[in-house]
Amino acid sequence: MNQTINRNYLLTILSIVLAFSSVDRAALGLFLQDIKIDLGLSDTQLGLLTGIAFALFYSVMGIPIARWADRGNRVFIISITTAVWSAAVVLCGAAGNFIQLLLIRVCVAVGEAGCIPPAHSLIADCFSRAERARASARYLLGGPLSVLIGYFIAGWLNKFWGWRWTFFLLGLPGLGVAALAWYTLKEPRRERQLYATISDGERDASRDAAGPGRPSAWEVCRTLCSNSTFRHLLLCFSVMSFFAYGIGQWQAAFFVRSYGLDTGTLGTWFTVIYGLCGLLGTYWGGELASRFAANDERFQLRVMAVVYVGFGVVSALIYVSTSQYVAFGLMGLVTLVGMGTYGPLFATIQTLVPGRMRAMSIAVLYLFANLIGMGLGPLAAGILSDAFQPVFGSESLRYSLLAFCPGYLWGGVHLWLASRTVTRDLEAARLGGGDLRHGAEAAA
Repeated sequence: MNQTINRNYLLTILSIVLAFSSVDRAALGLFLQDIKIDLGLSDTQLGLLTGIAFALFYSVMGIPIARWADRGNRVFIISITTAVWSAAVVLCGAAGNFIQLLLIRVCVAVGEAGCIPPAHSLIADCFSRAERARASARYLLGGPLSVLIGYFIAGWLNKFWGWRWTFFLLGLPGLGVAALAWYTLKEPRRERQLYATISDGERDASRDAAGPGRPSAWEVCRTLCSNSTFRHLLLCFSVMSFFAYGIGQWQAAFFVRSYGLDTGTLGTWFTVIYGLCGLLGTYWGGELASRFAANDERFQLRVMAVVYVGFGVVSALIYVSTSQYVAFGLMGLVTLVGMGTYGPLFATIQTLVPGRMRAMSIAVLYLFANLIGMGLGPLAAGILSDAFQPVFGSESLRYSLLAFCPGYLWGGVHLWLASRTVTRDLEAARLGGGDLRHGAEAAA
């Protein structure tokens, strides 16, 4: 019982940290139009601010932090980086021009780089393969939770107090969360305890965690590159991030421009769509995968591939529609179904790699996905919107986002290709045990 309580508490705290690490990005997307007017920025500058300027440091700094996490105290890393980005979010409200806001966002990026890779590594150490999809999904509930804060609360705060005070108020709670994580979470390597229940035939995760073998950076790269399934998942995540970030970061500005909604009303709608639908989708995605396809990653990936194809088709209908209510309904549908893929996807990745490479595998995934997706997606959408301006006028952003929707089909192709190799790679992992050349392991 105590073991279950400890593991559930771990997931709760990590999910809260994830929520606060993402809330500033959700809020920033909501504030784009206000920041554009206040600081006199172009859509290209806004795309740069929300894209490559943030993503470059967020992605690159994730690599050394992940190397540290694969060797060191992950609880300390999560706590200190949470304090850093929280303080930087507070400072966002003090920015007086584009350059100042750009530099502050870089500091936020450096701090937030220490959130996700160590957390996934901790979860994989504490949960067995069969439990991992459910555990990853419950951790990732922090994403939709950040929407509840970033869209609903921030939307109304911005309406009455402005974006500067809103950033100040959004950053302060993160400092308390950092202290809570530091004083209440325990590092399994330091405690030399195993939180997970080990299934028959699986190796004890604590042996990997405490074992003497610490792979070099070259061994990590060689292992990940030689794994066909990981390569396709990396390509899928990168492609999906490009189109998802390109659309998502501009979604609020689209509804403001095309339908004249204020941030309070828009924040309420987005709370229901991304918050409630996202929570339900993320939770049930992990539950269904663990209940009906536990240890069957091949089937999970094929279902996700079909979902992504439908995701692209329905997303396009959002921008074809001329009714804001139809658009909101379609957004809720794609969010509910699309968010269900994240738990099984990350669980599969963590099962494919050895314990001492788990944080690095996530960092590498985010390195490419964020540089390509977060870095170039919003920027490309902003440039496309400016290019469409002479033809479509005030509706240029609508057609820019519509042009991005077919890209989701590309991600679905890589998921299907990954499903063709995942069984072989997992079998090689089972037979290979701890041999790094196999690039995977069957259990913890």
